[in-house]
Amino acid sequence: MSLLEAILLGIIQGLTEFLPVSSSGHLELGKAILGIAPTEDVTFTVVVHGATVLSTIAIFWRDILGLLRGLFSKDWNESKSYIGMLLYSAIPVVILGLFFKEEIESFFDGDILLVGCLLLLTGALLSFTYYAPKQGGPVTFKKALLIGIAQAIAVLPGISRSGSTIATGLLLGVDKTKVARFSFLMVLIPIIGANCKDILDGGMANSTISAGPLIAGFVAAFLSGVLACRWMISVVTRGKLIYFALYCFAAGLAAIGAHYLA
Repeated sequence: MSLLEAILLGIIQGLTEFLPVSSSGHLELGKAILGIAPTEDVTFTVVVHGATVLSTIAIFWRDILGLLRGLFSKDWNESKSYIGMLLYSAIPVVILGLFFKEEIESFFDGDILLVGCLLLLTGALLSFTYYAPKQGGPVTFKKALLIGIAQAIAVLPGISRSGSTIATGLLLGVDKTKVARFSFLMVLIPIIGANCKDILDGGMANSTISAGPLIAGFVAAFLSGVLACRWMISVVTRGKLIYFALYCFAAGLAAIGAHYLA
């Protein structure tokens, strides 16, 4: 992987992790365009995912610090309840990661037809938010689990994690600002967990990617992630998800067209 390829893929990861357009799907499309083998990027994937975790922490550090302070309180409080909901929401994706890892990885084989079809599905889901209840409520344990199921489905390349979780929350009547905050904080658990599992499993041991591209990809993913996260919070608050739905439709149709024209 060259330095330029690493920067481009890092930017794609950073932007699309937070924007509702599917980071995994765009990485698959990016690798197909750049001619990078699907199995070449285990170490790179761990690195850029780590960068997006750091982006989330950089944006929500005050929220995270407040939750941690409340966690060490003797009494049950709002922070403990919120952390409990974050952990509860992670159950579906943890089950998939522990017991169906090989099956999930089989979808990441450069199949742009699959990515295109799932991008159309993401576009449809984002479109449904137009009919979301107008009144905004809080995140509850029941809603957290349903949002977590949406996050688990989003392991497929082309299904947007942020798009599916935010759209599900909005359709459940959760306040726009609250669902955006919950969506971005809930991703920390599965990404950190998946990265730790990849490291412990020795998935990075035989990496052929040099330090230069890894560092460049990390920096590109972190900086673009910070910008995308800030922007996405504003987009959700203003109810402008329909524009991303249109983009997903266009990107999905382009991927499908590229498959049949190849």
